[in-house]
Amino acid sequence: MDKILVRGGRPLSGSISISGAKNATLPALAASLLTTGHVHLSNIPHLKDVTTMVELLGQHGSAITIDDKLGVEIDNTNITSFRAPYDLVRTMRASILVMGPLLARYGQTEISLPGGCAIGSRPVNLHIQGLRAMGAEIELGGGYIRARAKRLKGTRFTFDPVTVTGTENLLMAATLAKGQTILENAAREPEVIDLARCLIRMGAKIHGVGTSTLVIDGVDHLQGCHHAIIPDRIETATFMIAAVLTRGDVLLTNTCAEDLRNPIDKLIQMGATIDELEGNCIRIRCHGDINAIDLETSPYPGFPTDIQAQMLVLNSLAKGTGIVTETVFENRFMHVSELQRMGADILIRGNTAIVRGSTRLIGAPVMATDLRASASLVLAGLAAEGETLISRVYHIDRGYERIEEKLRALDADIQRVSG
Repeated sequence: MDKILVRGGRPLSGSISISGAKNATLPALAASLLTTGHVHLSNIPHLKDVTTMVELLGQHGSAITIDDKLGVEIDNTNITSFRAPYDLVRTMRASILVMGPLLARYGQTEISLPGGCAIGSRPVNLHIQGLRAMGAEIELGGGYIRARAKRLKGTRFTFDPVTVTGTENLLMAATLAKGQTILENAAREPEVIDLARCLIRMGAKIHGVGTSTLVIDGVDHLQGCHHAIIPDRIETATFMIAAVLTRGDVLLTNTCAEDLRNPIDKLIQMGATIDELEGNCIRIRCHGDINAIDLETSPYPGFPTDIQAQMLVLNSLAKGTGIVTETVFENRFMHVSELQRMGADILIRGNTAIVRGSTRLIGAPVMATDLRASASLVLAGLAAEGETLISRVYHIDRGYERIEEKLRALDADIQRVSG
């Protein structure tokens, strides 16, 4: 099994291009099931989760052409299966996103309850409640969700609490429902906005994009389209934090600062200098002390939970004490014990981490527990003295495209090793 070896202590310097957003690619791939037309998606990242979703579409009968430069083209003319099996779904929670499109377009679906990272409970009850409100008959048994509907009907549904994948699933289903659907307390993440834009290119009628109230007027059919996936804001933020951690100077291209307003403000407060340049570029540098800050995760436009682990590392090397509160997932501090092995001074109290800044981290063998935790361990290794060996890096391959290659391009001493 592969591991990542990092030798720390080198400032990052140089330029890299940010990949397309994993969390926008997965729903866009699922949305292709809504039409028999050809859907062409560009700026697709090469990630394990994307491969899993492509395999799932292939299992349904999609004809898929992949070009490393041009992207992915999906032809759903001959869908033959409406079942999403456990072997595929168990590795990736986003597999649940095929439920809405299959039910809306074909009137039936059978999907295994999803898996993914072990970062806490992420129930699909709101997906089910919303589809039932649209007239679907749904049964649960044997680890599967079985749903049927002659045609979904428009409804008014309020998410409580707000859910990204729940919003995306019902949004896709509503595009082919009869009548009008109003989704209240909908997620406003950039990835949800990107999905809405993709659906509009297919011919969907969606109003309120970017707000917490989405109004969808159902249509009889959707057409194929070309859609370019937005840049990955989580990857962008991860590399920005890496630059600050190592007191580096990094230029990130093909990105979007507007989607990262909250994290950018936090990094500036901590002592980073950030320039938003023309051509979708961000330059970030830091050569002095880092100041600890408090932060609390929350749905967009709040601070993203997917950057919490990386910021915890930054706080651990800052001056002062920072308090990090996790409000989205109840079990997202599993990386803390690994950071403590490297010398981080972190105390967990419920959903809060109290981080006392120290002058250094020491390299050690550590184990990744989930996708973003694995990124935080790589960052810790970049800033630590000596060698850090990270195992179970299959987590990181789910969400970061060629992370070691990109970091080497920034002069990091990092490599993937076997064993």
